[in-house]
Amino acid sequence: MNIVKDAKRIVVKIGSSTLTHENFRMNLRRIEALTRVLSEFKNAGKEIVLVSSGAISAGVAKMGLSERPKATEEKQALAAVGQSELMRIYEHFFSMFGHPVAQMLLTKDIMENVTARKNAENTFSTLLKMGCIPIVNENDSVSFDEIEFGDNDTLSAYISVLCHSDCLIILSDIDGLYDSDPHKNSEARLISTVAKIDSKILGYAGGAGSNRGTGGLITKLHAAEIVTSEGIPMFIVNGQNPEILYDLFEGKHVGTYFMSGN
Repeated sequence: MNIVKDAKRIVVKIGSSTLTHENFRMNLRRIEALTRVLSEFKNAGKEIVLVSSGAISAGVAKMGLSERPKATEEKQALAAVGQSELMRIYEHFFSMFGHPVAQMLLTKDIMENVTARKNAENTFSTLLKMGCIPIVNENDSVSFDEIEFGDNDTLSAYISVLCHSDCLIILSDIDGLYDSDPHKNSEARLISTVAKIDSKILGYAGGAGSNRGTGGLITKLHAAEIVTSEGIPMFIVNGQNPEILYDLFEGKHVGTYFMSGN
């Protein structure tokens, strides 16, 4: 299976729970490993778009808070604080490996407006041609119910379609899709390949993710529905060791592979 090896343009999504420690501070060792692997992909001639959560968590840590707030205005404010911190860290590590980055903050209304969507598509195309790595996040500081994606799994799916990517890789805090909760059932079976997302597959998904993020397996399955219907394959793999991406590059079957064309 040489999907990743043969891919020219790859979208990689990483969530807050994978990027941060339990105390909301950034996991610098993991971020360094991620940027190193993605830089190696760039060196091999691939175009990379990184969809990264973590702005609110970074803001929580920067402001010395002990928990993620629930009030919308507080989350918006912390996203504004944390986004600059997040980009500073990414810029630092990617620059060590010789690759420039660009920040893209989006809301769902951009995807629904023909002119705005085309402008975003052109910006991505130009940045990639220039050799930049676009780092994308939802614009949490200004988003509200009517214009928010709600989670970055969904955002990464839309970005994959917008950028005409060859595959989407979601780095999670779990090995992939299981037929039951592996935290509760020691005999839970990892589903290595999903040919069709049906009610049975959707039934395997649980609720929300950790208290540091907004997603869960159900949002990842919805992301898979979006991209596979557009002919883009998707993988869910455990991002606790970003070097697992090398395994995908070498054609090894890790995590859960969602076949395109559902």
